[in-house]
Amino acid sequence: MPDVDQSTVKASTRDVLVDAVREAGAVALQSFRGAIKQWAKGKSSVVSEVDLAVDALLRERLTGSATGTANGIAWLSEETEDDPARLAARAVWIVDPIDGTRSYLAGREDWAVSAALAIDGRPVLAALFAPATAEFFLSVAGEGATVNGVPIAVNPGASLAGAKASGPKRFVTWLTEIDPQMVAMPRIGSLALRLARVAQGTLDVAFAGGNSHDWDLAAADLLVHEAGGALTTLTGQVLTYNRPEPVHGALIAAGRDRHAPLLERVHSLRADSA
Repeated sequence: MPDVDQSTVKASTRDVLVDAVREAGAVALQSFRGAIKQWAKGKSSVVSEVDLAVDALLRERLTGSATGTANGIAWLSEETEDDPARLAARAVWIVDPIDGTRSYLAGREDWAVSAALAIDGRPVLAALFAPATAEFFLSVAGEGATVNGVPIAVNPGASLAGAKASGPKRFVTWLTEIDPQMVAMPRIGSLALRLARVAQGTLDVAFAGGNSHDWDLAAADLLVHEAGGALTTLTGQVLTYNRPEPVHGALIAAGRDRHAPLLERVHSLRADSA
């Protein structure tokens, strides 16, 4: 895809993405709270037969092939062996078949199917489906974000007092040090869904610990930005996707007006503790 017309790509793939993610969510929901084969993956992760089935379905629906790519769009998924050929592609599907697998296997509702199309390192089309709560998030770059067809937006304002935040325990502890009036909310197992809650206005702030990956973030990243928020590193850098190592450090998401002062307070706290 040497010359990528983003508007054409978005228009031609939006409906394909929506249908694929809805179907994938339905497949996952059929086995939810049932007897599911699962096994350890690496030192701290777990994978199930449903993760693999959903991954295969999404690849078939999005690329038209069980093993290849379509129209020059490469493939990057948590549950597919990485193909370095993706690095030569300007466009790539970035997929997490079930984000929040531990929650899924535990019978909790905080899991989602996540898929995004990224072009030149940034997401331009994203779908995030939480089947257990019947929430379908969709975003197209430059066209805003919706849940179940209704436009969503981050909570306005720059104040940290009373701001609702979620994330790993160490970051929640930071929050109370930054401002004791901030409200620590329960941790949401799916990182993508946690970030989407900022886009939706259910949360004001969401943290991601280190070692998150492209597939955890790409769809939610577009949702947050199109809903009027920002997702960045703790130094304010916007994320770039489809790099050789698709891994990211600690991140913070919030509405744009709240994001800047929050970063300043985080920097101050880190400087004081250094």
